[in-house]
Amino acid sequence: MAECRLFLKPKEEIRIQRGHPWVYHNEIDRFEGPIQSGELASVFSAQGEFLGKGFLNTASKIFVRIVSRDSAAVIDEAFFATLIRRAHQARLNLGYQDSYRALFGEADGIPGLIVDRYGEYLVVQILSLGIDRRKEMFTRLLVAEFAPRGILERSDVSVRAKEGLPETVQVLYGTVPDTVVIDENGLKMAVDLRGGQKTGTFLDQRGNHAALKPYVFDKTVLDCFSHTGGFGLHAAFYGASDVECVDISASAVRQMEANARLNGLSNIHPIQADVFSLLRSRLGEGKQYDVVILDPPAFTKTADKLEKAYSGYKEINLQAMKLLRAGGYLVTCSCSQHMTPGLFLEMLGEAAADSGRLVQMAEFRIQGQDHPTLLGSEESLYLKCVILRVEDRC
Repeated sequence: MAECRLFLKPKEEIRIQRGHPWVYHNEIDRFEGPIQSGELASVFSAQGEFLGKGFLNTASKIFVRIVSRDSAAVIDEAFFATLIRRAHQARLNLGYQDSYRALFGEADGIPGLIVDRYGEYLVVQILSLGIDRRKEMFTRLLVAEFAPRGILERSDVSVRAKEGLPETVQVLYGTVPDTVVIDENGLKMAVDLRGGQKTGTFLDQRGNHAALKPYVFDKTVLDCFSHTGGFGLHAAFYGASDVECVDISASAVRQMEANARLNGLSNIHPIQADVFSLLRSRLGEGKQYDVVILDPPAFTKTADKLEKAYSGYKEINLQAMKLLRAGGYLVTCSCSQHMTPGLFLEMLGEAAADSGRLVQMAEFRIQGQDHPTLLGSEESLYLKCVILRVEDRC
């Protein structure tokens, strides 16, 4: 079967040449050959320069997801086996064990495929048509590379609709329990593989959880948007005198409590409440903390709602700054890719000015090393974690 050849409009190749792996439908000038969704297409500039080849999907705004920049590359099972082995070995070389992201989609060269390891089990998320149609092949490759006891597909995300795919949760190989217990920085954490956030939990925050250690010993801590207690449990584990963990979800609070019992931690107090309301209430009470942690869900997943999201981020950060004792620390995060690092820092600057306090940045952190950022693709740098020291002005 002849391969589809796709030619871009003038100057649309610049972003692709700089490393971005997506070709959008409105960038295309013309086609040559058969157009078949889920199959390979080669991409060329308006001048006929080869840019890459990848899987095509006419139902998506992302028309082609590039998997190779080599015109001679044969995109077959052996090709993907090499990419999976290379990505996995990179994590092992960094010292990752037990639980980590073993393959991060575009950043590791296989757009639309996420592979997370939880001990003896893998959880995969498939976000593109080309990968979905080759699910059996990728399952074989993952079994060969990891020898897991089971592989669970957690493709229960709304973004699949943009690829013309239904949401699904299913076991692809072996057997998979509902819950596994992983080791995270010396803590035992129970992970709900079928119902937990993302593929079970927030593996991308592991390093940022560990970064709390020098800031929390013998301190009072308020952990907001706690989910199942990643930051709060670490604060308690690292010797905080008292940790309040706040989340609006009753099930998250129950799992937080279970994780606290699992680790024998008695200095942590889960609270089911709306964070926005609780912050205002604590301010009204005159309550203060040594450390405040903000790790909210993405306030926007689309660019058209960014202005409202910016206001939401600013509100909670301003309140948190006011709640801190002089010399206290604010650990503040954003997982929205549209809230770029520059925009996030701009928002924090505005909140600091409005707080009337002196605010210093101690650390700027991103997602863990097992979630690498692909240069040329802003979407792969999505998590920001900033640690700020808040003082009274003299």
